[in-house]
Amino acid sequence: MNSTWANKAAFILICVIVIVSTLFYGTVHQPIIALFYISVTTLLMLWALDAYLTGETRISRELLQVPLVLLALYALFQTIPFGAFNDAGVEFVPRTISLDPFWSKVTALHILALSILFAVSLSTIDRAKRIDKIVKVITIFGFAYAFFAILQSVLSPTKIYGIYERQYAAPYGSFVNRHNFAAYINMTMALPLGMLFAGAVAKDKKLLYITSVALMGVSLLLSGSRGGLVSFAAMILVILIFTTGTKSRKKLLIKGLLTAGLGIAILAGSVFVGGDTSLSRLTGDQGDKKGISSDRAQIWKITMLVIGDNLPFGAGLGAFGRAYTAHDDQSGLANVEQAHNDYLQIVADAGIPGILLGAFFLFLLLRMGLRSVKIENNFRRAAALGAFAGCVAVLVHSLFDFVLHVTAVSILFIILMTILAACQVKYLDDIIDPEERQSKKKRRSASVRSISKARTDLVRS
Repeated sequence: MNSTWANKAAFILICVIVIVSTLFYGTVHQPIIALFYISVTTLLMLWALDAYLTGETRISRELLQVPLVLLALYALFQTIPFGAFNDAGVEFVPRTISLDPFWSKVTALHILALSILFAVSLSTIDRAKRIDKIVKVITIFGFAYAFFAILQSVLSPTKIYGIYERQYAAPYGSFVNRHNFAAYINMTMALPLGMLFAGAVAKDKKLLYITSVALMGVSLLLSGSRGGLVSFAAMILVILIFTTGTKSRKKLLIKGLLTAGLGIAILAGSVFVGGDTSLSRLTGDQGDKKGISSDRAQIWKITMLVIGDNLPFGAGLGAFGRAYTAHDDQSGLANVEQAHNDYLQIVADAGIPGILLGAFFLFLLLRMGLRSVKIENNFRRAAALGAFAGCVAVLVHSLFDFVLHVTAVSILFIILMTILAACQVKYLDDIIDPEERQSKKKRRSASVRSISKARTDLVRS
């Protein structure tokens, strides 16, 4: 299976985007977002070059792309003027569905960039070896990133990289918001967990995987994100359900003991690094006392008013901040731009079309996840389960925070969906089960020894 230099460069660039988008504060600042757009444009050009060099246009027919593209188009539709009105002495103000057409256009561009990343990733990660490589890249980066986050939380808890400090924020790792870190690290942890629980890791590498998961778990616990822990529990539950049959008590016991052992290791590591106070963060939202995220109930109440006032078409994707201010019954000093619940916000922003697109997307993702248990190849099944569990963790976390509005989190979420989709296909270079590979090596070695012995006996005779 030959690849052009453009195709190989595209795969490398995808790996780089995953890492760099995370290290640059989660890609929430405009200059870094612009760099992300440049990277996506480069990806598109490499895809076009590959098509030119091979004479074959690689386009994935994966339906999960459809809701994303339709959402971007709907955001643009919300900016179309339908007549005009006079406002505060200003004549002929365009009447649009969106309360803030500029930010709806920006949001449409952002969703379109993510859609292009998804499409190119689907056409580039098209063989078992690349699935293996991207899983390893995410796992190794997750391990190194968790180590950095723990180290920074001890040496410089209020400053990212020891230089960048944000007022009224609780940073962790390279993220300004610790809850976003928790969502991200859950996704990186899901892949090695899926590989471990599905038995797709060779015996000589299991300790490395367990160590990696344990360190990422420690960093999650030290982040103090309760939403992150709830998501982690959901992720473990999905993996256990998909990898343990109801009749296999022995497997259930082994995996239960492994889960308990990982939990104990994570708790012990957290207390060792952060002391007793590291666990006290989970009993209160101390990191956000001065911020707005500690009063989610108030934000959700206002969000419901925004929804009721803007049905059926929504207030406009990207226009939530403006819509919220009009209904805010507090001082109005707080700049609330997110609903701290991605499901409520998609309804507030996009109305009934948002509900339909969101339901369609969740249906497709759930259907693909359920198919992953039927994959015969053990490696692809393990990778698919890890990817699906990571997606579930983010979807659960989205009930409490705006994690999918953070570019780095949404990028990794898209890569996990790409892995999940890629694992459904059989490949010529499929990776066999590590135990089977080990037994084949032993049989090959035994046959070589027997041939050598036969030759020696023949020479002697």
